[in-house]
Amino acid sequence: MWRPNSVARQIQEILSELVHKRLKDPRLGFVTLTDVDMTQDLRTARVYVSVMGDATAREETLNALTHASAYLRRELGRRIRLRHIPELLFVYDASIERGARINRLLDSLE
Repeated sequence: MWRPNSVARQIQEILSELVHKRLKDPRLGFVTLTDVDMTQDLRTARVYVSVMGDATAREETLNALTHASAYLRRELGRRIRLRHIPELLFVYDASIERGARINRLLDSLE
């Protein structure tokens, strides 16, 4: 059980660095990789991302990340020792947005 979690943490660190330092796609907005979930066989990584902006910015950022997934997998293969480099699935994570909304609601009560 610990192996998928440790691999997920490594993948999150590497992808975060690659997205912020290497990807130059103009469609990328202000993006944060919040979590990575691995399947037990380590063949698929579900990468949760949070994007600042409206629905259009979110959609464009997810499209840019999906478009760059082959490059990101290739770079992962160079930096991490796995038999199979996992397929990357990018999923929007609304948890930060929900947290900010809750804070605004609590502030309005005071």
